[in-house]
Amino acid sequence: LGDLGRHDEALVLRRAIYARQVATLGVSHEDTLGSAASVAETLVKLKLYEEAKSFARDQLSAARKLLGPDHHITTLLSHHLTQSLLCNAGRTRDDLLEAETIRQDVVQRMRRVQHPGTVSAEGALSMVREDLAATRVDSA
Repeated sequence: LGDLGRHDEALVLRRAIYARQVATLGVSHEDTLGSAASVAETLVKLKLYEEAKSFARDQLSAARKLLGPDHHITTLLSHHLTQSLLCNAGRTRDDLLEAETIRQDVVQRMRRVQHPGTVSAEGALSMVREDLAATRVDSA
């Protein structure tokens, strides 16, 4: 549904799947965290950035503990959290700093394992740093 642009419907289904997995598998399960990443992604696509930020932050913490920082679901949740921080029109300098910290961590991990997405991740980190530089200029 999301691929068809029907994000509202996708969110309802993804939340239902997530809730069922929480009920059957528990919150500390790889499949549940994978579903959580799908919910976070859809929240970002619907521009529900505050909800996405809160949800992704909680799920990212759980993913780091259960799956470790190098797991692909942890990386996905990191991405969705940074998107919610960066796309929000009301973002703050603290949001930018948090996004920079998360993206820097992801880039370092990707470089270490020679991940094929490293160049893209480095570009995303550069954009955050450009936004941070612009906020320094604006506040001067």
